[in-house]
Amino acid sequence: MKILLIAGGWSSEREVSLNGGRGMAEALRARGHSVTFFDLLTDFGQLLDQARQHDFALINLHGAPGEDGLVQALLERVGCPYQGSGPAGSFLALHKAAAKQVFRHAGLPTADWEFLPAPPPQDWQPRLSYPLFVKSNTGGSSLRLGRARNRAELDAVLAEIFAAGEEALIESELSGREVTCGILGEEALPPVLIEPVAGDFFDYESKYARGGAREICPAPLSPELTAQVQKLALAAHRALGLTGYSRADFIVGKDQSLTLLEVNTLPGMTATSLVPQEAQVIGLDFGQLLERLMELGLQRHKG
Repeated sequence: MKILLIAGGWSSEREVSLNGGRGMAEALRARGHSVTFFDLLTDFGQLLDQARQHDFALINLHGAPGEDGLVQALLERVGCPYQGSGPAGSFLALHKAAAKQVFRHAGLPTADWEFLPAPPPQDWQPRLSYPLFVKSNTGGSSLRLGRARNRAELDAVLAEIFAAGEEALIESELSGREVTCGILGEEALPPVLIEPVAGDFFDYESKYARGGAREICPAPLSPELTAQVQKLALAAHRALGLTGYSRADFIVGKDQSLTLLEVNTLPGMTATSLVPQEAQVIGLDFGQLLERLMELGLQRHKG
């Protein structure tokens, strides 16, 4: 198949996207596909022309553009099939405050939050109690993410987010273990337990530094808790109107309660990323997983 592999872009996660895209291209070529590596940053103006010349577009972008649905909307204009979710579901999932409204409306457990689209007035006070987690509302890879135990720490993290031209989301801190669960088609994959080595939570360093975290798949959870994680991951996928695949992140409390953090529509895609690890457990190697994503994308396009 003639594949347009779209990577790079201009978000803060550009390098993560490029590195993953190179590995994807190598795996696809090893399986006999013709791959054009397309850097969205340098070649954006040629996207539609290139899409018309390929059988399928495989998107490996993180943040915006990519997870915001822009590239998907453009590809649809020229009838080029692609993997994963369409523009609407992609944007809802990327916008954390919007996604949390969808989760709450669907009866899914998510932490209380406060959305700050712009710097608040000087007399503003958070309505949630410290300690707080503060993150970019549309960011990923745990960039511009921090814990605030007091107002000075809160102001410092908010200043970094607003200086980058982004919106902020504040949540109550949740204690417990982080578990993530992928969806492939309409099947929930075996969850992964994430144990940061260098810090207290899964920050950028934990995600991408060698040895920064232990990722245990299948997660050592009871069969009952595993089933509940998978059920909620699929429910979140459906609530957002997603297709193809996604990955939902959770906190497992000491009482074995589950709280949904967010859903990623274009999860990391290297051979050792979380969703590929889960797929490996059910017998799909990295190349086979990529081909399964393309198969699902073609089915969606035809439907």
